[in-house]
Amino acid sequence: MIIKELYFEGALSCAELSELFSRSIPIISKAINELIAEGMAIEQGHAPSSGGRRPQTYALKPDALYILAVAVDQLSTRIQLFDLLNKPAADQWNVTLELLNNPDSLLSLAGYINQYIAGAAVDPDKIAGIGIGMPGFVDINQGINYTYLNPEGDQTLTEYLTQSTGIATYIDNDSSLIALAEQKFGLTRSQDSVMVINLGWGIGLGMIVDGRIFRGHDGFAGEFSHIPISEDGALCVCGKQGCLEAEASMLVVAKKAREGIIQGKLSTLQSMKDESPEKMGDAIMEAACTGDQFAIDLLSEAGYRIGKALAILIHIMNPGTIILSGRGAKVGKILLAPIQHALNKYCIPRLAVNTNLLISELGYNSQIIGAAVLVMENFDRDLQHQVLTPNQAIMEK
Repeated sequence: MIIKELYFEGALSCAELSELFSRSIPIISKAINELIAEGMAIEQGHAPSSGGRRPQTYALKPDALYILAVAVDQLSTRIQLFDLLNKPAADQWNVTLELLNNPDSLLSLAGYINQYIAGAAVDPDKIAGIGIGMPGFVDINQGINYTYLNPEGDQTLTEYLTQSTGIATYIDNDSSLIALAEQKFGLTRSQDSVMVINLGWGIGLGMIVDGRIFRGHDGFAGEFSHIPISEDGALCVCGKQGCLEAEASMLVVAKKAREGIIQGKLSTLQSMKDESPEKMGDAIMEAACTGDQFAIDLLSEAGYRIGKALAILIHIMNPGTIILSGRGAKVGKILLAPIQHALNKYCIPRLAVNTNLLISELGYNSQIIGAAVLVMENFDRDLQHQVLTPNQAIMEK
């Protein structure tokens, strides 16, 4: 628990740790000295003085262990090795990996992870775990994704990946991990009621309720993409009409951009009409940020629809803060006005007046940071039936 607290908070003194864990300072001091002897912690310097002698603070030794974080979306996957200060310990990989209608997606994912580990200048025994954020209906307790990446036979997804890599692996829904990253290292560290919108190829939702990630009865809460905002709208991949995802996701914006260019819309995006949806989506955000009117109009239209769905969310949850995060946070300033316009139209003012609408500072990095956080959140979890590295065996003991 001390390791986890130092990971999330940085440098702390024995007195601060004593207060956090309700243990005496001698007990905390003994534990810290053991962590220093094991090469897990170091003296970080003295805390600012509040009168009297400045207390010694302690932090994790950055290279004592590493965390492998994997951010999977519908079209591509990012892989990044972090040290215990959440600093990159190797170059990030970004590989094309489509999930839909791809029976080899899981085999490819495991292969990419193993290739990355083999190419990193780090002993695999020093990797504390692998955290993976992914879209779909993810059961974190069973280690299953009911939507994508299903292994054959009786193995769960986490069992398959742990066996394939030799490293304890944890999975979670991408939007929940984005909310977790915002809670631990983003704008919501001191807030208990936050809705985190994952603006990506879909439109996800991570909910922080009473200071904890809210998952609902079966663990699938937060399917914001499938809030119906029209009766006769476009057909969604879920089989229903009028879902937010089918009306305002970045994939839909990319499709509309291509159609508009073919119909003669003037835009700097004209050279992108034959590119992949991922490249087109990124190009739209770049173009909007440089003032392209067509790109701004497309995003504003999507933002208004997102705002209409957020009005429903506010009426149900009455959150203190809504954060626009994920890939689309890059164009958050462009989305704010149309979202607020929709909130003004569809929200009861008394419910919305004290809800702050913010743009994430973590942005596109939030999912991969959340995947790293996932490993540390499970650091004291029972790892029975999973492969333990020597360092993990020591820490479990």
